[in-house]
Amino acid sequence: MHHIQAPALRIVEAMDADEHASNLTNWEQCYDQTTAGVFHGLLEELQLPAMQVFRESTSQGMRQSCCVWPDALWFGLPYSAQATRINGRTVAPNGVLVRPGNCEFELITPADYTIFGIVVRQDTLHDAAQRLGYAIDWERLRGAELVHASPAARQQCLHTLGALLQHPHHPGDADATQHAALAALLPLIDTGVVEREVRDSFARRQRIVAKARDYLLAHHDQAITVPDLCQQLFVSRRTLQYCFEDVLGMAPLQYLRILRLNGARRDLRNKAASTVSDVAADWSFWHFSQFSSDYRKLFGHSPSADCSSGPH
Repeated sequence: MHHIQAPALRIVEAMDADEHASNLTNWEQCYDQTTAGVFHGLLEELQLPAMQVFRESTSQGMRQSCCVWPDALWFGLPYSAQATRINGRTVAPNGVLVRPGNCEFELITPADYTIFGIVVRQDTLHDAAQRLGYAIDWERLRGAELVHASPAARQQCLHTLGALLQHPHHPGDADATQHAALAALLPLIDTGVVEREVRDSFARRQRIVAKARDYLLAHHDQAITVPDLCQQLFVSRRTLQYCFEDVLGMAPLQYLRILRLNGARRDLRNKAASTVSDVAADWSFWHFSQFSSDYRKLFGHSPSADCSSGPH
C-alpha cells in the first residue's frame, strides 16, 4: 500500500523574544523588544517537501535581524494593519516582503503583530511557475525587498495559508499541500510590481544607522552618547536624528537605550556566572535602581527574573 505523508503542524509559544526567534526552523534570527510589556510569541509552522509555511504573532514591537536558509526565497505577508519596515522601508498595505536565502535583513514590527511567511526553494518555485504558466522576472525578484501585489491576489493567498495552517491534513498529503501554497503564491509575483531599488540618499541613511549600531555594540560597556555617535560617524546631530527616524522610526537615544536593555537581557539569560549588577555595568548602566526600573518597564519583570543563575 502506498503511504501518503501528511504535513505536520508545529505550534510553539514563547515568553521571551530570543526564545521565540530561535523557534522558526532553519532561520538565523535575533530579536530586540522595542515596546513596553511582557512578551508573548506564537509560531504556527508547516514543513513541506521544499517549503515552509508559517504564521508568527508577537505581542510587543520588535527589531528583527533575520536570515533565511540558503537557495530559497522568503515572502512575508503582514496580516496586521500597522506598518512594517523592511531594511528601513515602510511596507504599503498590499505589499509583499521578499528576501533571498543566506542574506541578512531587518524588520521593524509593531506591537500585536501577525505575519504570514512562505519560504520556498528557488528551483521548486521556478519549476512551479513554468508548470503553471507564470512569467517571472527572476533576477529582479531575487534583488527585491517589496512587491506590490493586487489586493485580491494577496487576500486569496492569506486565505489559503490560513486554511492550510488551520487544517494541515487537508487535502491530505504534503505534496498536495505544497501545490496549494505555490498556487496561492505565484499570482502575487506574476501580477505584482517589484519596487525599485532604494535611492542613494536612503541607502546612505541605512549605512549611517548600521554603522551606529555596530559601534554601539562594539562599545556597549561605555557610556556612548549621541554627540559621541555624531563624532564617530562624521554627521550632525540633526542628520543622525533624521536617519534613525527615517530608517527605524525612533530617535537615536531611544534606540540606544533599547539596544542596551536587550543586550543586558540576553546576557542575563545566557551567562550563568554573571550577577545582575555585573551585566548592568557591562552594558553601561551605572545606576542600578534606574536600570531595574527601565528593565521592568520594557520587559514587564525585574532583571533578576531573567538571571540564569537566580536572583542577586
